[in-house]
Amino acid sequence: MLTFESLKTNSDALQSYVESNHLISLSLFMFIYIVVAGLNLPGAVILSLSGGFVFGTTLGTLLAVTGATIGAGLGFLMSRYLLGETLNKKYETQLAKFNNELTSNGYMYMLTLRLIPIFPFFLINILAGLTKLKLRTFLWTSFMGMIPGGFVFVYAGSRLNEISSVNDIFSPQILSAFILLGLLMLVPVIYKKLKSRG
Repeated sequence: MLTFESLKTNSDALQSYVESNHLISLSLFMFIYIVVAGLNLPGAVILSLSGGFVFGTTLGTLLAVTGATIGAGLGFLMSRYLLGETLNKKYETQLAKFNNELTSNGYMYMLTLRLIPIFPFFLINILAGLTKLKLRTFLWTSFMGMIPGGFVFVYAGSRLNEISSVNDIFSPQILSAFILLGLLMLVPVIYKKLKSRG
């Protein structure tokens, strides 16, 4: 079970296993992260903490963000091919303006959504898949946008012995910084719209 308590309890055994089976551990960590992120299973936060604890901040962040991005891509594709194509054909006229906006500024909106950790991860994947946003745009914005949040969790994991609960990770100041950073990403879009109207 992927819980904070189980991670704390089994931290020594986990670290010992990884040290003895480094390559297997890397592959297993990536596989589990992709499955958890792709199927929206609980445990992504604990996986990020585990990555920081056993692989260190730099490698742990790279593995966690890469796994989350691939998993998000799978969720995006499932949403697109199960529902997205049908909806876009059925409501092509109604969605035309929305999809045109995504073609021009979709990367800004995606970066904003990924940077602000209050938006549900799986919901972003599903909603993006229902649009005509390009997969490559979805993937690179997801990767870049998840780096700051991923780093915070992985860094916390590297200092696992100093935290007593997941709530200790995100202070109001850190959350405010993420929200401000996300909103700043929208400034060019707003400026472009105001300029075109002027």
